Amino acid sequence: MAQLGLTERELRAWRTSFRMVELLRARIEQQLQAVGGLSNADYTVLALLSEAPGRRMRSYELARVAGWEKSRMHHQLTRMSGRGLVVREPCGSRGIEAVLTEDGLAALRKAAPGHAEEVRRLFVDRLTPEELDRFAALAAKVLDSLEADRPTRP
Repeated sequence: MAQLGLTERELRAWRTSFRMVELLRARIEQQLQAVGGLSNADYTVLALLSEAPGRRMRSYELARVAGWEKSRMHHQLTRMSGRGLVVREPCGSRGIEAVLTEDGLAALRKAAPGHAEEVRRLFVDRLTPEELDRFAALAAKVLDSLEADRPTRP
């Protein structure tokens, strides 16, 4: 019997995908907390800033690259600046740049090896190289559609 207007096949694919994402997120969050007291959101911001020129990025651009709302990024940067992981500096007449601090870089360097190991253990090593490529292509197809269909705010 179909539920939610979905066939059994569609429901199985949706529930399996959703459960997988939730469990991966929870396990990665546990590992990051255990190693360095970081949340997945902390790690995301630290990693993006570490890859940016000068380890700095306008906060609106950081939100866009992370796929977050501006308000979520604002609150995340507030929490992280309170812990000394980032600082916010004025940029232009109205802009704000998020800048990775030395403490933030040290936290990222401490967490990165274990994070990579956990991603490999929980995800990468479960698939063949061909399956990994297919998975990435399928996920990109859904992600591209979601990003193209993102609601605009008034």
